[in-house]
Amino acid sequence: MSAGERYLSGLALTAALSAAVVGLTPPAIRIELAWGMGLGLLVQAPLGWYTIRSVGTERFQLVWVLGMMIRLAMVALAGLVLVPALDWQLVPTLAGLVVTILVLLVVEVLTVMRQHSGIRER
Repeated sequence: MSAGERYLSGLALTAALSAAVVGLTPPAIRIELAWGMGLGLLVQAPLGWYTIRSVGTERFQLVWVLGMMIRLAMVALAGLVLVPALDWQLVPTLAGLVVTILVLLVVEVLTVMRQHSGIRER
């Protein structure tokens, strides 16, 4: 299994778990949590993919720094603009966004570690 396939598997698992969590939350915060998680998936998926593809290249450090800045900007934009504009609750929206980004960052790290650890599948 390639690094890209592993990352896509982790992404799909994260999306499925996100859907399950949204389904189990109280209706009062369900919309905000779902939007936060959706935004997290939307932002992190391509950033993680591009970061994984750049590991071992000269552009890796630039890709990583820009990716982290984009993630931080997304959290700030959601908290300062999107939540007030749509009159959403702050905590469920940002919790969904930040937790999803963090989970996918872990998927990204595990994918890269597996790819570069020297461990091979049988």
